Amino acid sequence: MYSNKKNINILTSLLVAHGIRHAVVCPGSRNAPIVHNLNAHPKIKCYPVTDERSAGFFAMGVALATHHTVAVCVTSGSALLNLAPAVAEAHEQHVGIVVISADRPQQWIEQLDGQTIPQPNAFNSLVNKSVTLPENITNEEDHWYCNRLVNEALLATLFPINGPVHINVPIAEPLFEFTVDELPEERTIRRYFAGCDGTQVIQWILDAKKPMVVMGQYVSDTRLSSNDNRTKAIQLLGSLGVLLSERLCHLSSTIILVDEALSLIENEEEYLPDLIVYFGGMVVSKRLRQFMRKAKGAKVVMINQDGNIHDVSMHLTDVVQMRDIEELFHALLNLYDTNLELKNSETYKLKNLETLEYHLKWETLLRFARNFAYNYQPAFSQMATVKYFEEQLADIEYDFHVHYANSMPIRLANIYAEQPVYCNRGVNGIEGSLSTAVGFAATTDDKVFCIVGDLSFFYDQNALWNQNLGGNLRIILLNNDGGGIFSSLKGLEQNEERKQFIAGEHHTQAQGICAQNDVGYLKARNMEEMQIGIVTLLTKETVRPLLLEVQTDMETDAMVINDYYQHMKQLWQKENGKQSGNLRK
Repeated sequence: MYSNKKNINILTSLLVAHGIRHAVVCPGSRNAPIVHNLNAHPKIKCYPVTDERSAGFFAMGVALATHHTVAVCVTSGSALLNLAPAVAEAHEQHVGIVVISADRPQQWIEQLDGQTIPQPNAFNSLVNKSVTLPENITNEEDHWYCNRLVNEALLATLFPINGPVHINVPIAEPLFEFTVDELPEERTIRRYFAGCDGTQVIQWILDAKKPMVVMGQYVSDTRLSSNDNRTKAIQLLGSLGVLLSERLCHLSSTIILVDEALSLIENEEEYLPDLIVYFGGMVVSKRLRQFMRKAKGAKVVMINQDGNIHDVSMHLTDVVQMRDIEELFHALLNLYDTNLELKNSETYKLKNLETLEYHLKWETLLRFARNFAYNYQPAFSQMATVKYFEEQLADIEYDFHVHYANSMPIRLANIYAEQPVYCNRGVNGIEGSLSTAVGFAATTDDKVFCIVGDLSFFYDQNALWNQNLGGNLRIILLNNDGGGIFSSLKGLEQNEERKQFIAGEHHTQAQGICAQNDVGYLKARNMEEMQIGIVTLLTKETVRPLLLEVQTDMETDAMVINDYYQHMKQLWQKENGKQSGNLRK
């Protein structure tokens, strides 16, 4: 029988899953439930040692003899601090030690209660990782968080170099209830270290019946062309698995309306993958993140440079550390060159009818969403502005780069942008979007366009107070007198004080800012003025920056984007997934 404390049972299960077979245990009441679990598990051998300082070095000896990570468990209070000399030695010798400390509930720390000291991060830089587990696990998210923390800590005994880690476990009374028959089967995250050539990832894709590849924000150092090996690799990757990306990913030249497609899905089970390979940074679509989190039975592989856990899907199973995603592409192209079956993707897909049907189901969904977006004609709004800008940009022959600010602008870019775009999507803040574009423009002779919302622009207006400005910088300011995205958030529209206290309502114009910074200024208040202004922005040659301020109405902007999704879904339901019209080339 095991403890009835969920955090302890999760910890015990994962210790075993990660290969911990030896535990040094010290006496105490607060850590008694942990010691009980360790001793009760048939795969863990426990060594009782009374003195904690000696116990730490005893664990060092076991680890050196077995060449495996060893756990050492102590009670709360100063008992933990007695392990410091051994932890320091393990740190210097690069020996894997898992320090497990029982702790009092957080509310009793520093309240003159017995054996209560601040235990989290007690060893500071002497450990590779320090985590404190949640005390109460009452829902799925709590469980995921506790599981993730333990996985992170145990993986850190080997990465970036062998060494000690600290897992702090708050435990509330009653302590001595052992009523659980079996430990839970916990998700175990595995890590593949630098030097992996991508072959294993490709094999996982080939073995899956419903593979999906998600490409987050990724800025490539050179532009893609039809003859580029990366383009070939992306195309081949898309033939082997459903490929989802946004315009923040500079690797894909195809418009993929992920958010729109997911808004149409009703029976999600048939669209869920059994494998997700994720690389790159942030994705904008909240629907995509939620969709991945529903694929609970899928194998989820994260490819990144740092080898750390970034559990976007909440079901991460494998982390593959690669210096660059090019390694995956090289492995794919090498396999393509040596495997005749992969040279005809249809032949490969026909080997498995379920895989073929899965591809076709997603292709139909994505094609419909793209076709609808192309044909949808929004009323004068921010949406209409971005649509017209991107349509006109498609005919431009000079070199250019496009920066979109966060919030609504980047979401509109994901609908209409023909080319990859830049956006400060690491943190998703509205500050600095204009300054980033200005800095970019200062280092190139190409045209640089920045599409920015009003709050972001006025917050960052000092970007124009800059002696490095030139005529290659062009700005479209989408001004609807506040944070327009707040008008589209479900439920928030009922708040009568939304505009003033949440959406940052204002009545500020950019003309004066432009005048004081020697920036050319254009104004648009309707569809015709907006279209003329965009053409001017794209074609006029000037020696100073040029800004077009498009004045729209916040409520109209929200209505247009809501109608866009509503009409799309109505047409999809009416046609039962069948296409109409010509697909945009």
